Amino acid sequence: MSDRRDAALSLTFAERVVAWQKQHGRHALPWQNTRDPYRVWLSEIMLQQTQVATVLAYYDRFTARFADVRALAGADLGEVLAAWSGLGYYSRARNLHRCAQVVVAEHGGDFPTTSAALARLPGIGRSTAAAIAAFCFGERVAILDGNVKRVLARVLAFEGDLAEARAERELWAAATALLPARDIESYTQGLMDLGATVCTTRSPHCLLCPAREVCGAARAGTQERYPIKSRRLVRGRRENVWLELRWRDAVWLVERGASGVWAGLWSLPELDSIDAFAATTAGWPGHGEVLDPFVHVLTHFDWHLQPVRWTFPARTSAPTLVPLLAAWHRGRWLPNEAALALGLPAPLRKRLQVEATAGA
Repeated sequence: MSDRRDAALSLTFAERVVAWQKQHGRHALPWQNTRDPYRVWLSEIMLQQTQVATVLAYYDRFTARFADVRALAGADLGEVLAAWSGLGYYSRARNLHRCAQVVVAEHGGDFPTTSAALARLPGIGRSTAAAIAAFCFGERVAILDGNVKRVLARVLAFEGDLAEARAERELWAAATALLPARDIESYTQGLMDLGATVCTTRSPHCLLCPAREVCGAARAGTQERYPIKSRRLVRGRRENVWLELRWRDAVWLVERGASGVWAGLWSLPELDSIDAFAATTAGWPGHGEVLDPFVHVLTHFDWHLQPVRWTFPARTSAPTLVPLLAAWHRGRWLPNEAALALGLPAPLRKRLQVEATAGA
């Protein structure tokens, strides 16, 4: 018994991760068991700051609509945003579309085969490029996404402050030094699986972890100390009135600009306050209704939105409405069904779906 325990303790960290992944890791996700860089790339982008369960609901639909990189490159950005709608962090979808166009225009539709070349494509960072290169081309290269940073920082009891570029470089070097000589695909997937399912942010399941006997944080009981990151995001607060304009069973949606929150999506007009709403709608035909407020949580701030609905009488003519809507000239009237086919922010999609169901 002691010989077997000694042999187990002599295994390197990478060997432990590889053995664990082959036996206990995830193997049936729709983007696994393939060397197609398009599908691996798409999954890596979708999984950034998004849980697997959420991505599963989108991935198959997205690949059914855009079967390969050429189909994605040839699509209209609005169509891509519509397929992405609800996943959040919409800059990912815009970069995805732009990257597909670059792959087709500059690489003949074939993804580069090295992590260094992949990292030069739009929206592909160092860790994502490494994951694609490891899974699709077998390149022996380290990944370091948020989950993997946590795993390695705990195993190494890494005291560097990851808010500092120097410490980040040191952890990259350590991640590279830990790479196995073979089984890079299983090792890379194993690190991802450990971070997602075992070495979680709070209350890590150390008894299930294959690295617990070589983990510095587990031995010291300091798991929640790592990773160290002193500079924390200071969350902001924003308040707006969300103006839902209704006329003849249609809603007025405005295409947002190319930058900022929800860039390129279709949404409701915004006003600064209820007083601004009252001033804007003074003299308008129809009636207004103040709806229940809610908070939409974004990466950098909490957005407090107060929806108000203004309903124009059906008899109101289209020319009468033109000057009233001049402030939102990028808009159009759309029935709920047509609106739901566009790229919409998640809270608006939810509202329109509820109204569509109620009216069915």
